[in-house]
Order: sequence, then C-alpha cells, then structure tokens
Amino acid sequence: MSKKLIADTFFEIADAIESGKFEKKKKIGLTTLGSEHGSENLINGAKLANNGDFEIVLIGKGDSEFESYETKDEEEMYQKMEELLDSNVIQACVTMHYNFPIGVSTVGRVVVPANGREMFISSTTGTTATDRIESMVRNTINGIAAAKSCGIKKPKVGILNVDGARQVENILVDLKNSGYEIDLAESMRADGGHVMRGNDLLAATPDVMVSDTLTGNLLMKIFSSFNTGGNYEAVGYGYGPGIGENYNRNVFILSRASGTPVVANALKYANDVVSNDINEIAKKEYENANKCGLTLKIEEIKSKKSVQVEEEKIEAPDKEVVTESIAGIDILDIEDAVKSLWKEKVYAESGMGCTGPAIMVSKEKLEIAMNVLKENKYII
Repeated sequence: MSKKLIADTFFEIADAIESGKFEKKKKIGLTTLGSEHGSENLINGAKLANNGDFEIVLIGKGDSEFESYETKDEEEMYQKMEELLDSNVIQACVTMHYNFPIGVSTVGRVVVPANGREMFISSTTGTTATDRIESMVRNTINGIAAAKSCGIKKPKVGILNVDGARQVENILVDLKNSGYEIDLAESMRADGGHVMRGNDLLAATPDVMVSDTLTGNLLMKIFSSFNTGGNYEAVGYGYGPGIGENYNRNVFILSRASGTPVVANALKYANDVVSNDINEIAKKEYENANKCGLTLKIEEIKSKKSVQVEEEKIEAPDKEVVTESIAGIDILDIEDAVKSLWKEKVYAESGMGCTGPAIMVSKEKLEIAMNVLKENKYII
C-alpha cells in the first residue's frame, strides 16, 4: 500500500507540473463495516467511484487498492472516522450510521422515475429542531445549501404536502418578501402553488423537496429500492450530508441496505459538496436568512397558539349554507382558523379537499373570511 501511495504522489506532482498548478485532491472516507450486504458491497462501491477525481480512504475493512485503516469492530471504526475527520486527513466520510446533534439533518439526493431528474430531499435523517415547523424551515435552508454546493445556482424549492406545510410556506414567503433569495417552485398540478403533491415527487418539480425527516427518510427508501423489492437500495446518492447552522463535520449517510451503485454515488456526492465548500455555503445561507428575520418568524409561529385566547369560549354563529371553499390552511391550524372566523361572526366549517384541508363559508361571507384569515396569517 505504501508503494502505491508514493506512486500516486509522484503522479500528482507530474500532473501539477504539466498543468502548471497543484491542487491537492480531496480525500473522502468510507466506513466498511455494518452493511446488510457485507463489506465487499461497500468496497465495490468505492472501486466503482474511483475515477481519479478524488481519493477514497477505507475505514474498517481495507483493500489493497485504497489507503486503508483496519479496525476490529464498528465502535473502533467510528472513533477512527472522527479522528481522521477532525485532523483533516479526510475531508468527508460516507458511513451507515451517525448520531448527529440536534440542529443537524441530512439532505438526500434521488433520481425520480418519471423523467430521470435528480432531486434533493431535505431532510432524510437527523433533527434540525424539536419543533416541526422550525425544523422544516431549517430543512429548507439546508436543502438550498446542498443543491448550491452541487452547482445549482438558483434551486427551486417545493414544500411536500405534509402536516405543517402551509405554515412553512407562510414563513418562506415572508422571508422572500423580506429579501431572502429563494426560488419557490410551482406545483405541476393545474391549481399550482408552492405545496407539492405526489405527482411533483415523481417528476421532481422542484430541485429541493422540503419535508419532515421521517417522511423524507421513507421517500429515500422508496425512491432507492422500488425496483428491487426493498432490501437493496440501487438508485440515487444516499441520505446525504449532515448540515446545520454552524456545523462543520462532513458526515454523509448511507442505509445499511444501500447497494454498490448508491455507495459509489454517495462518494461522488460527498466530493461534489466538499469541493464546493458546503459548510461555507450553508453559513452564508443562514446568515442571509437571519438578516431577513428567520429567528423572529420562527418564534412568531411557535408562540402563535400560546398567544391565542384560551380563556374565552368562542361560540359558532348561526349556521349558514356553506358553498365556498378556502384552501391553503395547514391541517395543524384548521380548527383555530375556523374559530378566528367565528370570533368575527362569520359562520365556517372545516373540511378536507383533494389538495388538503379547507374551510367552507357562504358565498356572501367569502371576501370577509379571506381577509380575516389573511390578517391572522392562516393563508397568504
């Protein structure tokens, strides 16, 4: 192995002399213990990715083709991984398990079946915040950082239609109106909007799909293994880098079910984002978002329910025939939104349409209801 390293060094020097410049190749680690498909599955992924653009370092079980650090078990393997990362021997590491601190989550990268487009899913593991809405807003920033570090200068961002999506949309629109540069995608469905449906998932309508972590993790598994029966992830780039405000350790996540093609792509994904300094990009994104009131907007949404008057009992006005539907209210807010209308003597009922929750009012009260809901920030 030492002879190979010496030879590689001389080749790098020769290339530098020929090109007139010397830029040291990035070293990307790969842990090789713990896969459900065995260590050879991982090592084969390294061989598939070994195109000369970056160096691959194996940790756990080694191979003569690569710089390797042998360990007796997974515990020692992860200790060695962190040691190599913190000493900058390697600039990133792809692994199958890692306990990120609260505030950090990963951004996966998939290939969709409808048209072969790539899409980032943010997030897929980890927890950016204990509050669901704050977590998804921060996932948005992480997803933008990951996409930009892969060369997408103005990534289009969509919000998956899950609980909290409308509240997240409100915050992102407010941030955009306050000066934060974000390009919100429009759904491919006829009624459009920034909230994405299943069709948008399959066609990769946005470059970045924002989700809660559990849903994102499920989506990664479906996209990666829907053609293999579920026990072998064959498509995509893995669960991606851990990103967070002021977080700098480049750890990339695979599943224990990830197959050789995904391992290879994950190593290339790691090299892409490290080469473009994802940590610096994420830092700037958070700085810009904070300048535009990110912290304040998150605090407003978190305190919204606690500010609502709980002491007074709000009675429904006299029942009316409700024929008009108002969409765009988050499922987590639907009952409070109805009560805000009752408080203004507007009779309303909650319902569920094909695109999500809706509030039903009479035709005569529609304009009043829209104004009340906008004033209380239930709709945009």
